[in-house]
Amino acid sequence: MTFSLVTFRSPVSGPKVGLLLPGGSVIEPAGLRHWPSMLDLLEDWPAATSLLDSLDPAELAHLTPVAGAELLAPIRFPRKVMCAGVNYRKHVAEMGGSVPDGDWRPYFFLKPPSTTVTGPGDPIVIRDTDNARYDWEIELAVIIGRAGRDIPPAQASQHIAGYCVANDITARGYHRRRSAPSEPFAYDWFAAKGIDSSLPLGPGITPAKFITDPQNLHLRLWHNGELQQDETTADMICQVDELVAAASKVVTLEPGDVIATGTPSGVGAARGIALKHNDIVTAAIEGLGQISNRVIDAERSEP
Repeated sequence: MTFSLVTFRSPVSGPKVGLLLPGGSVIEPAGLRHWPSMLDLLEDWPAATSLLDSLDPAELAHLTPVAGAELLAPIRFPRKVMCAGVNYRKHVAEMGGSVPDGDWRPYFFLKPPSTTVTGPGDPIVIRDTDNARYDWEIELAVIIGRAGRDIPPAQASQHIAGYCVANDITARGYHRRRSAPSEPFAYDWFAAKGIDSSLPLGPGITPAKFITDPQNLHLRLWHNGELQQDETTADMICQVDELVAAASKVVTLEPGDVIATGTPSGVGAARGIALKHNDIVTAAIEGLGQISNRVIDAERSEP
């Protein structure tokens, strides 16, 4: 039986750690109560792995689902959120660029972890929409379960707890500053990427043991029911193990870190489409599930 680790709340309890089963029900095996939060569990990942490996599928199938369970962001307060920029070949092309010849060293930007991360069904709150021009970006998110620094690519998988679906919401209009003293200061990654509720994450953390090959996963994103992004992780320029290794050369990776691995082609900016009030954005990755978020314009008074 496959499952993902989730953070949920119910009408009778605050946030807890549980399991999301393929049919959509949430269960709470007794052993998971040892960890008050997902971050606590990830900090104790070797013990958590032992527990997960010992779970009996037959017993799980007979546990009573949690009534009224509401999924929250699987890890509500990551230690760090690192996002890889331009890491899909076709996305580089649709944005008018090309992959440089020779070695390509990944680069990253940061999102504020406690204010950008939101749940799989939570609203994406937007402001100043005409100028900001909000866009979608489905991404495979890597969740770190074992700390490390200067990790060789061949050992990167040993540090990965699992994977999530992510949507890196981007304010395209804020990315390039209208006035700057010189070209090196022309781009404002913080304004474009650091906005509140700009990283819907979920539905849960699928343990890495269930993902045979992270470079062979199908990603799809729909905007108001219309398919916009439809690609596989095989189009990545730098693979997951290379990204983990590259990030660890800059910072020490810690349990509870999130690494978003870039988005494929099909973003709205390439066709002049921007998110607006009451839009629905649904993102799905093969084997990981899907998240669906409504866009809410905070500056509008009507529903």
